[in-house]
Amino acid sequence: MPRCASLALAAVLLAGVVTVPPAVAQMQRPFPATALRGDMRFDQPPQVLLNGQPARLAPGARIRGADNLLKLSGALAGQAHTVHYTVDPYGLVLDVWLLTDAERARQPWPRTPAEAASWRFDAAAQAWSRP
Repeated sequence: MPRCASLALAAVLLAGVVTVPPAVAQMQRPFPATALRGDMRFDQPPQVLLNGQPARLAPGARIRGADNLLKLSGALAGQAHTVHYTVDPYGLVLDVWLLTDAERARQPWPRTPAEAASWRFDAAAQAWSRP
C-alpha cells in the first residue's frame, strides 16, 4: 500500500512540474532603461556586427536567448537576431537579449542613446513613449 501511495504522490508532483513551464513562458522579461534595440550578427567571438557596424562583446558578456537561458556566443556564430543590448563604459557589448516575437512587436524602443535620452521609459510596463 505505501508503494502505491508514493507512486500517486510522484504522479501528482510530476503533473505540477509539467504545468510550470507555460506559466514561466508568459512572464515579461524586465529590460533596463539603458537597453537599446538593434540587429546583431554573431561572428567569431568576441566579434559581432551591431546594426551593420563592427563591435565586440565584453569579456563578461551575457547573452540570453528568447527562453531567457544563457547562450554561448560561439554557438550563435553565423546567426543574426534582433536584440536588446547594453554597453559597458568602454563601449563593449555587455548584455544581450535575443528577442521573442512579442518583444520585437513592442514599439517604440530606442535604437540610439540619443533616442533613449529624449524618450520616457516606464519600467513597470516595459514601454517607451516619445515626447
